[in-house]
Amino acid sequence: MDNRPAPRPIVIAHRGCSGERPEHTLAAYERAIDQGADVIEPDLVPTRDGILVARHENEIGGTTDVAGRADFVARRTTKTIDGQAVTGWFVEDFTLAELKTLRARERLPELRPANTAFDGRFEIPTLAEIIALAKARGVGIYPETKHPTYFAGIGLGTDVPLVAELHAAGWSGPDDPVFIQSFEVDNLKRIAGLTRLRLIQLMDGHGGPADGTVPSYALMATPGGLRAVAAYAYGIGPNKAQLGQGELVRDAHAAGLRVHPWTFRVENPFLPAPFRRDGAQGDLAGEIAAALRLGIDGFFTDHPLIGVQTRDAVAKEFP
Repeated sequence: MDNRPAPRPIVIAHRGCSGERPEHTLAAYERAIDQGADVIEPDLVPTRDGILVARHENEIGGTTDVAGRADFVARRTTKTIDGQAVTGWFVEDFTLAELKTLRARERLPELRPANTAFDGRFEIPTLAEIIALAKARGVGIYPETKHPTYFAGIGLGTDVPLVAELHAAGWSGPDDPVFIQSFEVDNLKRIAGLTRLRLIQLMDGHGGPADGTVPSYALMATPGGLRAVAAYAYGIGPNKAQLGQGELVRDAHAAGLRVHPWTFRVENPFLPAPFRRDGAQGDLAGEIAAALRLGIDGFFTDHPLIGVQTRDAVAKEFP
């Protein structure tokens, strides 16, 4: 197996520089760009009036100050999202104007206490605002369509609005700095019929797509499954734990797919045992370097500066 890394693997700022700022805020994206990220990643969910905004999930009780807002207390509810009962406040129950009155909070305060100093300072950004930032700063974007089957089922489909907004921004072809990602399959196939932008099939080490189109991600990661993915996607975004000793990278490349694993984080609970260290944080650079030596084409990280520095250091090993 040729383990030579890609010429310049891309550093994907996962929800922005979410290791240092509350995720999915313009401040997090700006910090990531300042640190040299090639691409910024917004997870997208729609408001009640159909505007795409950046939140990791449509339930926002843990990532905004909505729980403390007396005027929105009655909107707390329970919904079934991809087969799971979820209780809280949901983006699709708010107009954009209402959502803009909320402020972002750190999602992992127990692991990232320093980020709580920024609680209450930043708005929830729209896709339009993120596109404007990316174009102004010369970076790409890597939007994820969250729960597309669920949203289509409640009349708030996201595929067409996402493509329309990207095309309106002047991004429509495979050479443009855009990657559209999804854990589901059918919506990526639909998007493939709407645009020539690059598509990424996300995978996990367990379970399967919520739309039920493939029995499991494990089947999708086989050589035959990867060839099927290559019929509609540019690449795959596997859980980093799926990389193994490089078999998945080798098989994906053989199918003509790029490989962008997720998510590299510095805190010990997110690191494999060999890279954990005493204290709160471990050897993230070591973990990223090991993955780069397997030949990955890019990677998601909450810590873009470490990602950029490690990418550049590993590149010197392969002149």
